[in-house]
Amino acid sequence: MTLKNYILAMVVLTAICWGIFVFIAGTINPFSTNWLGFLLFYISLGVALIGTSSILGLVLRFFFAKDEAVFNSVKNSFRQSFLFSLFIIFLLVLKSANYFSWLNLILLIIIFTILEIFLSSKKKIE
Repeated sequence: MTLKNYILAMVVLTAICWGIFVFIAGTINPFSTNWLGFLLFYISLGVALIGTSSILGLVLRFFFAKDEAVFNSVKNSFRQSFLFSLFIIFLLVLKSANYFSWLNLILLIIIFTILEIFLSSKKKIE
């Protein structure tokens, strides 16, 4: 798959994911839904955030890190967008359960920073 086809597919699928998220957010009543409604809400938001932040990360990498290989740019932007989306989802779940505080925010930032450092420094095992 060429880079142009990858970006086109990501843009189209991300737009579809945002449409699904808007549909779910407009359909589900948070006061009367069960766990499945919340699960669909968070999964659709997470997938839409992954696509959006992956595209933005890839575009920013092409402007600021021109010496990086294309495959590495795609891989790194997707990994970081996944971690960013997971971070946002965790924050929203904490907020909905009334457990959000500045201490939890700082702890999550530390945990995700350590996870990113671990994943980005991991050498390929052959």
